[in-house]
Amino acid sequence: MFTGIVSHIGKVEGIEGAKFTFSVPASFIKSLKKGSSISVNGVCLTLKNSPSGRKFNVDLMPETQKRTSFSDLKKGDSVNLEPAMKTDSRFEGHIVQGHIDGTAKLGSVKKQGNSYIMTFAVPKPLTRYIAEKGSIAVNGISLTVISARGNQFTVGIIPYTWENTMLKRLKAGDKVNIEVDILAKYLEKLVKNVKKTH
Repeated sequence: MFTGIVSHIGKVEGIEGAKFTFSVPASFIKSLKKGSSISVNGVCLTLKNSPSGRKFNVDLMPETQKRTSFSDLKKGDSVNLEPAMKTDSRFEGHIVQGHIDGTAKLGSVKKQGNSYIMTFAVPKPLTRYIAEKGSIAVNGISLTVISARGNQFTVGIIPYTWENTMLKRLKAGDKVNIEVDILAKYLEKLVKNVKKTH
């Protein structure tokens, strides 16, 4: 499990079919070992081998490639990184599983005071889970929804997040990984089950 608080930025070093190699800061690699869970742009992945130097490898299953923006990644691209949450860690974001629900496209970025307002378009099936002032994970970053209208939603990016994640490198039309609030999905399932029993 993760909290959506990005700790480091890594880079794509190589792509060989379903095998991805990432380079990361030395301070991030220290806590990793073979089999460790790690969030890369919001996707929960498992380290294939013990890290070598400042690099690690992961394998992507077909379902992951189909649901995420990993098919758009190229060598040299930046990615958000977060290690799995420890039991004694502070919970600073929201519950993020690293199970991507789909991708969204960046529509626009507008400067507003000391922050940036980003607008994304999502597939229609995901819109029912996105609510104003609710939580959403964009490329693994825990964010608060400012507005949700039709198939679009907006989020505000504070200076720290802008400078310490890969969001500032995005351009209009770029895809991002989206994980909606798990509580919304569970609530929907519970309500459906209640209706079936009455």
